[in-house]
Amino acid sequence: MSNGKELTDADRQFGATDDNRGNRYELANEDLTDAAQGPDIKDHPYQLLTPDVVIDAIESTGRICDARILALNSYENRVYQVGLDADDPVIAKFYRPDRWSAEQIKEEHQFIQRLYEAEIPVVPPIVIDRESDIPTLSRFNNFDFCIFPRQGGRAPELDNLDHLHQLGQYIGRIHAIGAGFPFKHRVSLRIQSGSDSKAFLLENGFIPDDVRPAYESIVNEVLTAIEQNSPESAEFDSISLHGDCHAGNVLWRDDRPHFVDFDDAISGPAIQDLWMLLSGDTANKQRQISEIVEGYELFREFDLRELKLIEPLRALRVLNYNAWLAKRWDDPAFPMSFPWFNTPRYWSEHILELKELLTSLQEKPLTMPDH
Repeated sequence: MSNGKELTDADRQFGATDDNRGNRYELANEDLTDAAQGPDIKDHPYQLLTPDVVIDAIESTGRICDARILALNSYENRVYQVGLDADDPVIAKFYRPDRWSAEQIKEEHQFIQRLYEAEIPVVPPIVIDRESDIPTLSRFNNFDFCIFPRQGGRAPELDNLDHLHQLGQYIGRIHAIGAGFPFKHRVSLRIQSGSDSKAFLLENGFIPDDVRPAYESIVNEVLTAIEQNSPESAEFDSISLHGDCHAGNVLWRDDRPHFVDFDDAISGPAIQDLWMLLSGDTANKQRQISEIVEGYELFREFDLRELKLIEPLRALRVLNYNAWLAKRWDDPAFPMSFPWFNTPRYWSEHILELKELLTSLQEKPLTMPDH
């Protein structure tokens, strides 16, 4: 594996029906046909990112490519493993145009470097031009890109309590640095994003007319429940976070985790970097969070009140995820990679998913086993 998201055997077998959140969908033939047609796609910027452009971009940094390019499993950006003539392959990340400003990317890179200098196992981007205002960022054919060393590893075992304890330790260290490195340009976690996601889907005709009333009703209930335990509340500290700390962004190597892909680095409560590591029933989640927090608190105190934010954050992620897919639907890679999205069956099942989320939001929050 690498610091891009490479396809595993499971990805290759199930990739067409994986919703990128670990859920599997079985598509009826008619759904697959409708979805595979996708939108009326005009030229998308990434269609201009040909293999020749990738090679030319890397060689513009003074490196000589050997023409071996492997596209890695990344949707938001484009990520490639690129072979070099006289050195190990590198990972090239081409940022999605118009998503982040140069200042936001600079802050992402500075945060990774700060963590690396504190001997936290992260993978910082390689310096391209020391004289540049952003030495780790370059631009070629209107694409901002950076280069990383290749990082091997495997996924952590989230049912292994020792792995969870170590993850807690290192996330505690990341947060100890993040608390003293406040973002000035990166975005903050906002529940308004859920309302914005709903509005985008409705205003752009993604929700079928026959389920539109049911969708609006259940989303409004979910948003109201999220607001009752808002992650924006002043009672919680907001610090600089990884932002998307799930198992796919952690590579296990040399008996420890390595954290990659800080593309979604944000400001928010600490629990945002912990809850995605939990799975199973309540008893399992309690055992898991106990190990994580025990490791975390070796380096930074954890506010147990933040446990009540887990379900609101999960619901917010689901709402935003659908809008993320919809906003990227003009990118040819998305209809091909997510053929189950935007089918009548998908939206019907999504409404059922939202009802389950609402039930979870109304249940008693997760607690530590001894609390």
